[in-house]
Amino acid sequence: MARILVTGGAGFIASDLAIKLADDPANEVVVVDNLLTGEVEKIATPKKSNLRFVKCDVNHFDDISGVFYANRFEHVFHYAAVVGVKRTTDHPVMVLRDIDGIRNILDLSKNTGVSRVLFSSSSEVYGEPVEIPQNERTTPLNSKLPYAIVKNIGEAFLRSYHKEFGLEYTVFRFFNTYGPKQSKDFVVAKFIRAALANEDITLFGDGMQTRTFCYIDDNIDACLAAYYRREVMNDVVNIGSDHEITIKALAELIIEITGSRSRIVHLPPLEEGDMTRRMPDVTRMRALLGKDPIPLRQGLERVLALVPSA
Repeated sequence: MARILVTGGAGFIASDLAIKLADDPANEVVVVDNLLTGEVEKIATPKKSNLRFVKCDVNHFDDISGVFYANRFEHVFHYAAVVGVKRTTDHPVMVLRDIDGIRNILDLSKNTGVSRVLFSSSSEVYGEPVEIPQNERTTPLNSKLPYAIVKNIGEAFLRSYHKEFGLEYTVFRFFNTYGPKQSKDFVVAKFIRAALANEDITLFGDGMQTRTFCYIDDNIDACLAAYYRREVMNDVVNIGSDHEITIKALAELIIEITGSRSRIVHLPPLEEGDMTRRMPDVTRMRALLGKDPIPLRQGLERVLALVPSA
């Protein structure tokens, strides 16, 4: 039996990860979350006897240490973080407190016999693009935003703890992931909600900034492949899609698929945090999946199939 901790496990991506881990009856999965943005309901269905939730803030050592000492985990997926462009730019001090959580997780991991920590980093560490596609080995990490700096510090912590203490790690650099349980303030979920209600879809700036969008199943399948097959050991992998699309074209696609009467309305550009391009090199992820990522239109149709009003 493997005892596995998933931090931030009531969030969008981590909740699906925890449920998928618990699909294997040989795993004992503990989810912790402070519920700042997470929702317990995301791991409540389907109910699994080998998946347990503990309300806990990893940034507070006294909170998280008891969970570690009571369970003696073998592996940790550290996904807890303050997320969302507006939330992270509006509350930079709260973002920086996540450094405490990273240190707590790694200190407790090395002291309680954890063999591997798998960390959710972000495409934000790349900052403004200096090369496209953005490659794990060659693209410099140059963002100045607190959220990206914290993720970069997290990666540095992992490398350092491996070098000094032998704690193994894997870094997942997530590019935009979307799916049925995504929080409503993220772009795909926000556009779909507006389109279904025939409300205006608002874009910051001219909408020509580009992103790639990864369906949740591809994200989870790639990460679990790395975990179970012991790949990407003490290394980094981009988790995303390499199909680049402008935000304006994304809005138009969602309007088309939903048959919406929504108008596209332009707002002033964000002052910071809205990078001009995002497009990863997903060669390593594609090898983990053994297939191409799910096309955007197909993924959006899957999401819409699970929306009651769609």
